[in-house]
Amino acid sequence: MDIYRFCKVVTIVSVILLFVSVALLFLFELPSDIATAKTKNVPEESTNWKNMSEERTNWEDKYAVVFDMASSANRLHVYRFGENLKVLHMGEAIELFVQQKPGLSALAGHPKKAAKSLIPLLEKAKTVIPPKLWKKTPVIVGATAGLETVGINAAEKILQVVRHMLEKRSSLLSHSEWTSLVNRTQEGAFQWVTINYLFGKLGQTHADTVGVLDLGDSSVVMAYAISEGDATKAPKVSEREESSVQNLLINATSYDIYVHSYLHYGLLAARAEILKVGNNCMLSGYKGTYRYGNKKYNASATSSGTNYTKCKTDVVKGLNFSKPACTRTKCTNWHKNLFLTSLFFDKAYETGFVDPKTGGVAKVKASDFEDAAKHACSLNMKYAEKEYPSLSYDSLSFLCMDLVYQFILLRDGYGKFIHHCIYKQKGSIYYLELTLDFLFLCRCGSLSRDEFGEKGAIQRFLCRGSLASWKSNSRLVAFKMR
Repeated sequence: MDIYRFCKVVTIVSVILLFVSVALLFLFELPSDIATAKTKNVPEESTNWKNMSEERTNWEDKYAVVFDMASSANRLHVYRFGENLKVLHMGEAIELFVQQKPGLSALAGHPKKAAKSLIPLLEKAKTVIPPKLWKKTPVIVGATAGLETVGINAAEKILQVVRHMLEKRSSLLSHSEWTSLVNRTQEGAFQWVTINYLFGKLGQTHADTVGVLDLGDSSVVMAYAISEGDATKAPKVSEREESSVQNLLINATSYDIYVHSYLHYGLLAARAEILKVGNNCMLSGYKGTYRYGNKKYNASATSSGTNYTKCKTDVVKGLNFSKPACTRTKCTNWHKNLFLTSLFFDKAYETGFVDPKTGGVAKVKASDFEDAAKHACSLNMKYAEKEYPSLSYDSLSFLCMDLVYQFILLRDGYGKFIHHCIYKQKGSIYYLELTLDFLFLCRCGSLSRDEFGEKGAIQRFLCRGSLASWKSNSRLVAFKMR
């Protein structure tokens, strides 16, 4: 099992929402170039955004504003496009990125307040866009699975107020269909494309590609290519499920991508499910509550303190792999390679068994998730603060639970096929920030690989026909299963 880490690479990976293609098509129809700018996620004060917005203000520049509404935060991305999608560097940045917590789901019962919470981000976006281009700049809002956890009706009420706010107050170009919930099936398929593109697998047979298992805040999304024969035999789904086989044509190679999204199995959602069972995973000395969606849970540690064995029991009960949502883990044989992304990396990095500060290759075992969990569960809050000074107080309190959950998820949820991992580091940057510029995927056209620059990889898929694009602001680590 390999853990790959792209360093000094600020690329945008995973989903920007299928419907953003509508806005991009609008940009292409305008009689001028499209320009984009590249950004490391650096502190705002280190970048003079006002000067950047004035660097190239001719009428040929085009901008796009994207709001990523996740369960834990609202994230703003502003992009600038040029002729033939040429990257225009503005200092060290290719995008303006701003994150605001909490996410819209925390304001589920207050749609107007939720919409107003986006206004500061909106105003920030306008500071980097020349005023004369505001009316030509599309603004797209995509809500991921986290918002859906508050209920479809509540989520739609929030989005409806957001649509109205954008129309009346944004000064930017908006259409109601550009504000929507993300389809998790499409999200998984496009993430599969992104990962396989980054590792040079596209164009190969389905057996030579890699699968993706992404651990997000609210859901776990699994995606991997299957044979045409297996695609015809893929499990049938009920109306409430979102399993799907997506057919993609890339570089004249057809892929059937099997995707399944497990809602409520993301890391933040799992915390709530586990706390319903008990508090044996909370670090000794912690007192507090946990909010997920519109509910609060008692998260105080038990009087007897943290207990690894009892925590594992709580996690197994909370996950409940026997319930209908988890009875189907695959529709055919697994690939030999499966990449685990996002929050798997965070915990491996935070606890040090994946250490980006050591150059070259570091070999670890997947059981180190369990070893790290046992160690974390043996600590109280006082000692945990000393051992993990970079973690927030609340993050520390869940460290035992999070690590146990990830290990059990891999062991029981996806089979006992984890053996060895190799961590590879390139460059000298000790953090990972993957945000892939706009990637364009066409179902009926061609797909070409663009240059990898010195400061990072800028990928773009140039297609004919309908366009789809996606984004992600999540850290990526890939565990290759053998």
